[in-house]
Amino acid sequence: MTVLSRLVQAPVAFDPDAGRTAACCIDIKDAEALIMGAAGSAPYLARLIEAEADWLRPAFFQGPQDVMTELLVKLEEECSDLSGHLRKIKRRAALWIALMDLGGVWSLEEVTGALTRLADAALGRAVRFAIEIEWKRGSFPGQTEADLEDACGFIVLAMGKMGAFELNYSSDIDLICLFDETRFEAAAFSKARQGFIRATRLITKTLSQQTEYGYVFRTDLRLRPDPAVTPVCVALEAAERYYESLGRTWERAAYIKARPAAGDITAGVAFLDRLTPFVYRRHLDFAAIEDAHNMRLKIRESRALGGPIEILDHNLKLGRGGIREIEFFAQTRQLIAGGRDRRLQVRGTVQALDILAQTQWISQDIADKLARNYRVLRGVEHRLQMVQDAQTHILPKSQDELRRIAYLSGESDVQIFEQKLQNLFKDTEAAVVPLYRSVATDDHNQNGPAQDIQSDHWLSYPALRTARARILFDKIRPKILSALSSSGRFDDAMINFENFLKNLPAGVQLFSLFAANPSLIDLIADICSVAPELARYLSRNAHVFDAVLDGDFFEPVGSVEVLHFALQQQLRGTSDYEVALDLARRWQKDVHFKIGVQHLRGLISGQEAGQAYARLAEAVVRSMWPLVHKAFVLKHGTLERSGAVVMGMGSLGAGVLHARSDLDLVIVYDVSQDAISNGDKPLPARLYYARLTQALLAALSAKTAEGRLYEVDMRLRPSGRQGPVAVSFASFEHYQKQEAWVWEHLALVRGRVIAGPSNLSVKVETVRRNVLRQSAETAMNILVGLEDMRHRLAHQDTPQGAFGFKHGAGKMLDIELAAQAHVLLAGEGPQDIVGQLAVEGPLLPDTLAKQLLKKYFYFNELNQISHLVSANGIKSEDWPRLLEKFNQKTTFDPIENVQRHSQEAAQSIGAAIARCKRLSII
Repeated sequence: MTVLSRLVQAPVAFDPDAGRTAACCIDIKDAEALIMGAAGSAPYLARLIEAEADWLRPAFFQGPQDVMTELLVKLEEECSDLSGHLRKIKRRAALWIALMDLGGVWSLEEVTGALTRLADAALGRAVRFAIEIEWKRGSFPGQTEADLEDACGFIVLAMGKMGAFELNYSSDIDLICLFDETRFEAAAFSKARQGFIRATRLITKTLSQQTEYGYVFRTDLRLRPDPAVTPVCVALEAAERYYESLGRTWERAAYIKARPAAGDITAGVAFLDRLTPFVYRRHLDFAAIEDAHNMRLKIRESRALGGPIEILDHNLKLGRGGIREIEFFAQTRQLIAGGRDRRLQVRGTVQALDILAQTQWISQDIADKLARNYRVLRGVEHRLQMVQDAQTHILPKSQDELRRIAYLSGESDVQIFEQKLQNLFKDTEAAVVPLYRSVATDDHNQNGPAQDIQSDHWLSYPALRTARARILFDKIRPKILSALSSSGRFDDAMINFENFLKNLPAGVQLFSLFAANPSLIDLIADICSVAPELARYLSRNAHVFDAVLDGDFFEPVGSVEVLHFALQQQLRGTSDYEVALDLARRWQKDVHFKIGVQHLRGLISGQEAGQAYARLAEAVVRSMWPLVHKAFVLKHGTLERSGAVVMGMGSLGAGVLHARSDLDLVIVYDVSQDAISNGDKPLPARLYYARLTQALLAALSAKTAEGRLYEVDMRLRPSGRQGPVAVSFASFEHYQKQEAWVWEHLALVRGRVIAGPSNLSVKVETVRRNVLRQSAETAMNILVGLEDMRHRLAHQDTPQGAFGFKHGAGKMLDIELAAQAHVLLAGEGPQDIVGQLAVEGPLLPDTLAKQLLKKYFYFNELNQISHLVSANGIKSEDWPRLLEKFNQKTTFDPIENVQRHSQEAAQSIGAAIARCKRLSII
């Protein structure tokens, strides 16, 4: 049956001339009324009809679903310009769906279903396109071409109206993008996550970007967990943990309509199955009614929608008696009883109303009335949007424009149309409002530690000195107290929050930010309960919250080169040396804070955090060295044919620091010994570089109002504390080859030039490599020296007692020494422990090296957490909560495992040394 035989209604032309022009383009008598009315009342449709006349004309002689099917099939065709191709199909589909709606050929469900199927198809095509690009870039280690079939574990959940097959005519599509981290090895996780984040951005760009051909669908990613503080694509496990611990009623309601729409559908279905207990509680959840009712009222308040029902400028969606009233009503009943009655676990609004009647939660009359009103309101909503393809829900402000909507709805008398809407809004409100009854008891409202806190003295703090600040704080105070009370350590969290609040210089701007972005309250509660130093930093640097809201805040901080460039941009145009140093300190602390928060939120592992801290430190030193040198030259001039490099030693050289690390540095310069600088205050070469080194130390470690950059330790330089702070290249080479102890050669294994001229950097690295090769010839000395060092370290007092993870037999430092000795015996190797334990050498066979690396990662994870959280160690009873907070498993006693792992590692290293000594003797 063709479309022409199924047309049962037509709009009235608001602009008859425009309608006649469009009708002439099509020239089909049986479709004339429909075309005239559509084009004459909706300029957007008029433009589409004119542009697509050649395609539209024969389509009228086909079945309505056949045309839609052909469009979806064509959407899947190969093309060189996916963006243009999708937009062309969207344009034709939008025109066809509108005409089927206006002509009465399709019901509301058929119209919204067609829009949703189009969105699904376009989304699926964009996902395949983006994921394949990232796969070809190597972003998904271990995934083969066959894995592209399910997008390498990438999952897109359709939320809201798209999830329920209820898209409106000019709808945004609400998406949550996730990825299955179990498909990747731990070492590949970060790389894969970045690939999925880039793919997500490309998908949204492919669908949303406005081009000469228009757009496909505007996308909204803000329904993801903690959108203000998470990247656009989140790992499944992180999402699950968020909902288990922090999920709110509105998020439960959102997941009623969720469905996997693209990517790995199987993993998406499994994720939603696991989330079912979060969405649908097993008990009758009457508290959800109050939450939903409060949400209704807040929406009205925030948008000034609570006044009398006036048709002009009335919000069809959010206003009194509007679409949202009906949707909220259905969803709250589903939340209340869906856990007990699986029949209520459906996505569609009308379907939910019907089942609510069947299960006797409401009468059949109420269900029928709300379903009827819902369909009418959605139809008017579509006509509002057809006028200019605008995502609007607000009726026109003028009577004349309201007449246009009436005409497009097939009603030639605007007064009758207005009265019908008035009656419908009142009818809906009368049916829904009595059903929102607060069943929460007074006890429920008063219970909980948040109500017991006497925090009136907070009003004396500077941040609350103005009336405006106090008004804003009163609004967010219950949420703050609630978040602190759910942190697991309420007393400590409260003390830290008070310190945070006390140190805030002002409050209005920050409290406004909290009110607009409640997720920031959860973040500050997390920080106050776990990392008080981060809280102290925030209290003095509230501007960081603006950065948190930036979409890039939760992305990795980047390479040394990226960080160095960013810092150089901060310093650009600054001629004042002290100002430049303060700018560098401020920038470094912001990035340092960013790394800490990412680690705290479980977005990066301890190992990744350690590498990020090290890259940050290297970028700072690389920027400070020329800055300090330039200022030094102004006073003392330059030395001809000279240069100096900064070597990173210890953990910095190995590329893994922690939140409180100092920097082990060695300065090596190359110049003739009798050279004298040519400045106003000339200095001989040795004194010149000693003073220059001291200037660098001051720049890095001097404490100002902006704090200090880093503590610096130079004891690893030749001759240690007895030697000069800067050493000449000739002395450096001679000392390392002729005088250095075994422990100094072990330290040199991790030495790495991080700043200075490339020619001298190459010379220093050549010496380092030669020393490694030379040392390999004295294997027995290395083994004896290693045993001696291990013996001394095993009997030293450790800074953190039983809760330390670095010092002591079999712990981090012991494994690091074994790895360095392993490289020294092999005669070559990299500075980082992962690379060192991958070297083929006589001390640590491959199997043992892998075991030690696994234990090292275990210790390092705990060590990173420990240093971020406290400078004084962590009590054993606090570890389970901390590990959960940091996204780590909590199924073991960490202290017990520390002891066991360290004993195993110590025994293994000792046995390896003994075996290697026997082989050396033989």
